Amino acid sequence: MRGLIRRPLVIWLLAALAVPVLLTAVLIPARAGTTEDELRDRTLTALQARGIEAGSIDFDGRDAKIVVPAGVDAGLVREVVSGVDGVRSVQVESGSTPTPSANPPAETAGTPFEVGRTDQAIRVQGAVKDQAVKEAIAAEVAKVIGEGREYDDRTTIDAATGMPEATTIAGLLPALAAGSGDASIRYDGNTVTLSGEVPDQATKATVARAVAKAVPGAVIANELVTPPPPTSPISEACRTIKARMTAFTRQDKIIFLSGTSIVNNASKPSVVKAAALLKTCTTAFVEVAGHTDNLGSPASSLPLSQRRADEIKAELVRLGVAANRIHANGYGQAFPIAPNSTADGRIANRRAEIRVLQGN
Repeated sequence: MRGLIRRPLVIWLLAALAVPVLLTAVLIPARAGTTEDELRDRTLTALQARGIEAGSIDFDGRDAKIVVPAGVDAGLVREVVSGVDGVRSVQVESGSTPTPSANPPAETAGTPFEVGRTDQAIRVQGAVKDQAVKEAIAAEVAKVIGEGREYDDRTTIDAATGMPEATTIAGLLPALAAGSGDASIRYDGNTVTLSGEVPDQATKATVARAVAKAVPGAVIANELVTPPPPTSPISEACRTIKARMTAFTRQDKIIFLSGTSIVNNASKPSVVKAAALLKTCTTAFVEVAGHTDNLGSPASSLPLSQRRADEIKAELVRLGVAANRIHANGYGQAFPIAPNSTADGRIANRRAEIRVLQGN
């Protein structure tokens, strides 16, 4: 009787454990497509942000396979894609031309077209199947054209080879219409070439994503350009920083106690003055050069001079100068400015000097 009672309990426990496993097996495939689409979009955005064009981006779950044209740095691609949130592994392949990841849909396969933008017009050129498609494209253009532009309709009707729907053009128009200047999206049946001007890198990536979705499987050549960043005029302080720092080094000495990296009391105000001077031009890069007298051996003088340079850099940073603007180098006893045969000469040589490397 006990055996008969225990056996059903075991069966119920096994069934209870099996249900979550079965549910997971059912639910995970349902979500896999969405996850792969999201990862593909993130990967495309990350590559476009670094100016890298990929022939195809495929995902098997969270494992990426990227095909890039010959000459593209596969290591850089692997580094960029590995940093995309959610990606587990990255395989990069090179070839003479990128390999399409899927067969183009019937709508675009072998059907060249061009969508163009100027400040005056939106242009669509290509063959469509019938008048209904032609009118549908015109309706999509009307949604995004805005004031001051006209529709330059260069579509022709070809029942045999024309695009059977307006879906592809409709997917490209919103991304292309944003911004000003000349730009175009041209498809030759294999490669989509993006050319012209966009306002920023974000728009460039947005257009590329729109093309990847509208013309799946096509090779994308992104030749869109962004305007150069505005250059700020050089301030008077930065124009004169090199001359002012040279005068400072000549007049205000930074001297160390013998055998140490400790600045003597008379030189401490000079370090404060140097920091104030450097903060008048925040784009100037400088070298702090440490030096010694000849009382020690060359082998011991070199590390001592480096410690002196490092000490001055640390103090300048503490006083508000950005650390990445300062390069600290020790030169040992190689560059004396006074004879080491006298006490005064040795004191003068136990010094640090600050030189401007880049004045703007």
